[in-house]
Amino acid sequence: MAKRKPKKRVVEKQDKIEQKGYILSKEARIIETILFLENDSVSRDKLLTMSLLEPDDLDNAIEELKEHLDLFMHGISLSTKHGRYQFLPSGDLHEELRTCYGKKVDRRLSRAALETLSIVAYSQPITRREIDNIRGVSSDTIVRLLREREYIKVIGRKDVPGHPCLYGTSRKFLLEFNLRSIAQLPKLSEIDQERFEDEDRTNSGEENSE
Repeated sequence: MAKRKPKKRVVEKQDKIEQKGYILSKEARIIETILFLENDSVSRDKLLTMSLLEPDDLDNAIEELKEHLDLFMHGISLSTKHGRYQFLPSGDLHEELRTCYGKKVDRRLSRAALETLSIVAYSQPITRREIDNIRGVSSDTIVRLLREREYIKVIGRKDVPGHPCLYGTSRKFLLEFNLRSIAQLPKLSEIDQERFEDEDRTNSGEENSE
């Protein structure tokens, strides 16, 4: 049985890397260093400003760095989603790293903030009044903190008098908790599920205001 030929794009990428060996261009090394030091997603415009590269040179450097990391099976990969760039763990390592790094945000948020973030994650879209009702205390300051930290964001307005803001989790929330999507959130316990459902029934008849 004849062996299948490698795809043309794979061959081209391998040839390109083999020609350069293990040495990245200076431009690719600059981008690698910036992303390492920033330790967060960086927009293309910001990369252009920080690297002082021309647009075409930046695009080539990003492509070179991404190919290098992918072909040589590094522990990190270069994410280029939504016009932002960031180093992330390679997809095949997520499960091994989840225990240690899956909730690194815990070290930076208070217990009350984590509780509020959990409520938003499981109940989104949700208003601040609804968050208050579930927690039993005012959450205005914490909601503001979570918005400033970019863990939650306004995703719409509720169709009730006053049209209060509806909150949901952000892409940063998914990255911090090592989740590919909200569907990967752990299942709620029966007690927590009943608590959320009771509040939903209570809130359904309320007039909310922000």
